[in-house]
Amino acid sequence: MGDGERYIGVAERRARLALRHRLAGAARAASPEEVAGSLVALHGTDPATVYLAVGARLADPARTVAETGRALYEDRALVRMHGMRHTVFVFPTELTAVVHASTGLAVAARERAALLKQMAAAGAPDATWLKEVEESALAALARRGQATAAELAEDEPRLREQFVYAAGKSYEGLHTVSTRLLRVLGVEGKVVRGRPLGSWTSSQFRWAVAPAHSELDPAEAQASLLGRWLAVCGPATEADLKWWTGWRVTDVRRALTAIGARPVSLDEGTGYVVDGDVGPVAEPDEPWAALLPGLDPTAMGWQQRDWYLAPELRSALFDRSGNVGPTVWWNGRVVGGWAQRADGEIVWRLLDRDGVGAEAEAAIAQEAGRLRGWVGTTRVTPRFRTPLEKELAGA
Repeated sequence: MGDGERYIGVAERRARLALRHRLAGAARAASPEEVAGSLVALHGTDPATVYLAVGARLADPARTVAETGRALYEDRALVRMHGMRHTVFVFPTELTAVVHASTGLAVAARERAALLKQMAAAGAPDATWLKEVEESALAALARRGQATAAELAEDEPRLREQFVYAAGKSYEGLHTVSTRLLRVLGVEGKVVRGRPLGSWTSSQFRWAVAPAHSELDPAEAQASLLGRWLAVCGPATEADLKWWTGWRVTDVRRALTAIGARPVSLDEGTGYVVDGDVGPVAEPDEPWAALLPGLDPTAMGWQQRDWYLAPELRSALFDRSGNVGPTVWWNGRVVGGWAQRADGEIVWRLLDRDGVGAEAEAAIAQEAGRLRGWVGTTRVTPRFRTPLEKELAGA
C-alpha cells in the first residue's frame, strides 16, 4: 500500500456496485435512459441483453420493452453502435462523439484498409468505386430513415457485388459489398443499428444514419470516457481499464493522469477512482438479489472478477470465448445462474451457497417471478450459450 492510499475492500466494492449499477432495490432506475447513463454502456451484441439488463434495473420492469424501444428507436436517446474492443454497445446518444473519437477512429482505419486490401486481392473494384457506392448508400439511407441492407441495394445495386475472400485458403468465402461496407461504416461512426425486423429479441436489424456529432480530440475523448466509466465502476485496476476500453496501456495511463484519478489499495494491488471518490461508501439499506442476462455490463465490467465471482464458478457460467451467461446475484456477488425453459418458466440454480440462506432464496425467487412477469410469452435464448444455461434450459 502506498503512502496515503486508502484500502477499499471487497464489501465496499460490492456496495458501490449495488448502488451505482442500479441493482439494490432503492437504487433502481425510472427509465432506460437512467440505466444507460449510470452504466455508460450496455452490451449490444445480443439485442435481448439490452432489454434484460434494463429490466433488471427498472423500478417498474413492466415498462421495459416499450420504454427501451422508445429510447432506442423513437426518441433516439440511446444508440446501438460499435465501441470498445470492436464490440457493439448501447450508449446514451450524447456519448456518440466521445466513443467515436476515443475508440472508433483507430479501429475504423484498420477496418477500411483491410476491406480495400481484400477487394484488391480478389480483383474487385478500387477505393474510388467503393467511395461512390458508400456515398450513394448513405444518401439512400438518409432518404429512407431506416433500411435493411437488401432495401439499400434496391437503391444502390452495386451493394450486391460480391468478391472472394482468401481465395484458395481453408477459410475462403464469398463476401457481399453491402455486408462488409456497412460494417466499416458502423465502425467509422457513420451508421448505427436501427429497429429490429422482428421482436425485441431479433438479431436482424435495419440500419440508420448515425446521429450528427462533433469531431473531438482523441486524447480528450479518452479522458472523458474513462472518467465516466471509472465514476461508475471504480475502483478498478489498470488491467481492468485496459481490458474494458481495449486501448493501449499508454492511452490508459494518459487518461488517468488527465482526469486526476486517485490511487487506492485493493486486494489485487493498486486501483483507481475518480478525484473526490476516495471516501467510504455505505452498504445498501436492504439486502438485494438480481437476475442479470448474459453479457450484462456488471458481470463483464472488470477483467479481475474474483471480488464478485468465485473462480470455481466460471466453467459453468462462461463460454469458451469468455462470454458470461445469465447470472444470479446476492448482495454483490454471483451465486448461481438462470435460464428460461421452452414453456417460459425462469429456472435458477445456486452454485455458491456460502451465506445464502432462506432470505436469499426467497429474494431470488421473487426476482425470477419479476422477470417472468415482464418477459411474458417471449422466449429468450442467449446468443452465447454457457454450460449451466444450456443445462437449465433443457437444451
